[in-house]
Amino acid sequence: MSLVAVAFAVTACKTHYEVASIQRTRIVVDNRFDRQPDQQAADFLKPYKHVVDSVMGPVVGHSAKYMTAQRPEGTLSNLLSDVLVWAAKDYGEKPDFGVYNMGGVRADLPKGVVTYGDVLDIAPFENKIAFGTMTGADVLELFGQMAAVGGEGVSSSVRLVITKDGRLESATINGEPVDPAKSYRLTTIDYLLGGTDKLEALKKCTNVNAPKDASNNSRFVIMNYFRNMEKQGKMVDAEIEGRVVVK
Repeated sequence: MSLVAVAFAVTACKTHYEVASIQRTRIVVDNRFDRQPDQQAADFLKPYKHVVDSVMGPVVGHSAKYMTAQRPEGTLSNLLSDVLVWAAKDYGEKPDFGVYNMGGVRADLPKGVVTYGDVLDIAPFENKIAFGTMTGADVLELFGQMAAVGGEGVSSSVRLVITKDGRLESATINGEPVDPAKSYRLTTIDYLLGGTDKLEALKKCTNVNAPKDASNNSRFVIMNYFRNMEKQGKMVDAEIEGRVVVK
């Protein structure tokens, strides 16, 4: 059995405190913490613990570092956006860019062994991979909405420069300025296609491909990526690359 321990670092700011950082780790709860276990309680929980461990415990891959999703740019939000683009080939898609919202990332990624349970913590919802087409004008509107909230997860093809007051200053895809008259294919999660999380421009997507089977759930897509990397003998990694820069 294990607990999730969250450590908060705070900084003083005159009369109040602000969260400076958040980190998560797992602490194994064993006889070091319970030298006089209640055997009756242990016997009662044993069959449930076995079922939970058998589901949550399998290893899906390894992470090179502790990763977080944060604004304007985070290692985990970068990774998840890239994972959606990586998975597109399985759907016959070739997206120009990917989007993964910060609100859809519910835990950090631990360094080292990554289990099914770790991925479930990160993506606990029934959100599924989806694809859509937007005009360049609508893409600029979308990027402007991202700027207004301080940034969201975008794939490696995207470079955004935003201002401190939440305005979009410039945007490129694959090194080229976004052309308002051009069409762009993107991949994201189906939840966002309704314009949720203040990304209302996504409601304008056309030619939507949003498979509904459970196998298309984002957590399974993420796990497939980890397993693919594991087969290649590679650790999953991501970097801060200047995808979203505040000027």
